[in-house]
Amino acid sequence: MRAAAIALRRLRPARIVAAVPVGAAETCEEFRRVVDEIVCSETPEPFWAVGNWYQDFSQTTDEEVRALLERARDGAEAGGPGAVRLHEHAS
Repeated sequence: MRAAAIALRRLRPARIVAAVPVGAAETCEEFRRVVDEIVCSETPEPFWAVGNWYQDFSQTTDEEVRALLERARDGAEAGGPGAVRLHEHAS
């Protein structure tokens, strides 16, 4: 998420908001330096691992990631909603 926020910052959006359903309080606090707003719905103590808070936290395969990135690229090249939104909010 940090790499994505840094890359997105280069596009000069009006605002970057990151949100997670659960995270370590320290990590959520660190993200305040990277994004304009961070939303962490739950910051349980003690926080051991994200996977502990989900019934199914199976790993995403490399093939799934490639397919999702290709789909996102194709949508952006076709002027999909995500691409339009970035340009609309850029300053």
